Formats: sequence, C-alpha cells, structure tokens
Amino acid sequence: MRRRDWLVAVALALALVAGACGGDSPNAPGGGAELSGTVKLDGSSTVAPLSEAAAETFQAENSGVRVTVGTSGTGGGFEKFCNGDIDIADASRAIEDDEKAACASKGIGFDEFQVANDGLSVVVNKDNSWVDCVTVAQLKAIWDKDSKVKSWKDVDPKFPAEELKLFGAGTDSGTFDFFTKAINGEEGRSRTDYNATEDDNVTVQGVSGTKGGLGYFGLSYYEQNKDKLKVLKVDGGDGCVAPSRDTVQSADYKPLSRPLFIYPSAKALARAEVEAFVEFYIENSTDIAEQALFVPLTTAQQDQLKDQLAKLKAGAGPTETTTTTSG
Repeated sequence: MRRRDWLVAVALALALVAGACGGDSPNAPGGGAELSGTVKLDGSSTVAPLSEAAAETFQAENSGVRVTVGTSGTGGGFEKFCNGDIDIADASRAIEDDEKAACASKGIGFDEFQVANDGLSVVVNKDNSWVDCVTVAQLKAIWDKDSKVKSWKDVDPKFPAEELKLFGAGTDSGTFDFFTKAINGEEGRSRTDYNATEDDNVTVQGVSGTKGGLGYFGLSYYEQNKDKLKVLKVDGGDGCVAPSRDTVQSADYKPLSRPLFIYPSAKALARAEVEAFVEFYIENSTDIAEQALFVPLTTAQQDQLKDQLAKLKAGAGPTETTTTTSG
C-alpha cells in the first residue's frame, strides 16, 4: 500500500469511529465550539506518518484548522521547536540535555508524550540469499566509525564477495542517533561513507535496487515495502529475533526497539486548536498506530499516557522537565 493510500485509510477508519460516537466534537474545548488556526509540527521522518494520520482525521472533523507536518529529522525538529518556529516536535528519541537547555534559553516549556512504539528494521535486497540473521557485533563491524568492511565476505567469510553498499539515516535524524548508540555504543558514532538521507523512501529505493545493499529505518517503512525488501532477524545476545509488534512491545527485539514521541510547547498548548489536536492525537493513539502500521503502546504505557492527558485537561500545563513514558 502506498503511503498516501494508507493515510486515507487511517482517516476513513478513524472518522468512522468518531462518527459512531455522535454528539459534539470531543476536540473542541467547551464541547463543539468551532476551531480555527494552524498547528505546525516538524521533526522525525519516522513519526511523521503518525502525525500525518492524526492530522488527516482531525482536519476532517475541524475544517477550520490546518495541520502541517514537516520532516527535518528529530534534531532539526528540536532546533525549530526551541526557536519557537513550530508548535509540536515529532521525535524518534527523547529530547537531550543540550536541546532542553536550548529550549530553556528561549523560554520554551514543553511536555513529552509517547504516542507509539517502533523497532528499527535492518533490511537487505530481496535477492540476498546468504543472510537471514545478523548479530549486533556484525552490525557494529559494518557501521562503526572507520569501519573497513567493504563486502559481505568481510562480514563473514562464508558470505560472498558481494560489494556491501550502505543506506541509512542522516545525522539530523533521531533514527541515526538511536541506531548508532544501540549498535556502536555511542550516539553519532558511525562510518560516514554511506548513503545518508532524511527520507526513508530513498533507503528503500537504494537497498531494493542494489543486490549487496543494506539499510535501516523504522519498522513501519519495512511493513509498507515488504514486497521490495527482505528484513533480517537481529541477534542481541539471546538468539535471532525478527522485528514485529509482539517482539517490539515485549522488548525481545533488542537492542533496536524504541519509543516514539511528540513534544507540544506550553505556548502552543495555550491555543485551543493545538490543545484539541494534542488531545485528539493522544485519545486515538492506538487506532492511529495500528492503522499506520506502527506498534501501539503497551497497557502500562497507555495508562501513563491517560494520566498525562487527564492532567493536561485539568489545566496542569506542560513543564520544562519531561517524564519519559517508555518501558
């Protein structure tokens, strides 16, 4: 299914759910008051499909509101967010101390909401017949800084001498930050001679068009392109495990399972249209995640998110100190 097609499917599915409930729109403060304005999101290309799905349906119910979703990467999104250029940052990792400091210096308060789970998928060309599972040690040998691995035979003598061509996330991406820390032991530690991009579709095209290709990105992108790619199992020390909804939620798929977040600013949440959109996003997080082929929150994560939403509705407001809802 093409990305636009499943976004429409998400919008239709959620609209049916909302329509079945009847009554005033739950998104408008005060019950049914017409909303207007613009809600700006930017950041992670991984989280973008979730936010786009939420935006599609929210706008269908609130025609006076325009929701825009950019994809400048998690780091790029936080830079815009801390400069006050956007209302909500999409992030595939938690905000870091230097980013918190940048926000604090501009007086930007915020809250953190985990909206889904994800597992990074390691993918190869469909014609790759020599590997089905890769160890973390092998991935590190491939991706570590100053790696000399040039062919598949360099990874394992049993593999053919097929040239290894690498595709992966750009340095502004939260996917890059997460992958390098999980695999190489240090965030940002990576070889530089690979095809880096903030657009996961470029990685799909590169790996699917290169017999010796290997790349990584969020599980949902593999799910959307499984007819073009082969996903590898990963051995994190307890045997080979494939990424899936169950293995990501249970954390058996390690070390490449991760939480996905949105960060609304305090200033933005003071506007009715932003508050309504965030409430809608949170209340429908499970449906959005499932329809968009992401991994929904666990029961414990959902309970914590509901507590956060209750505080938001009660007017507790966001703070500069975040509470990570993963785990």
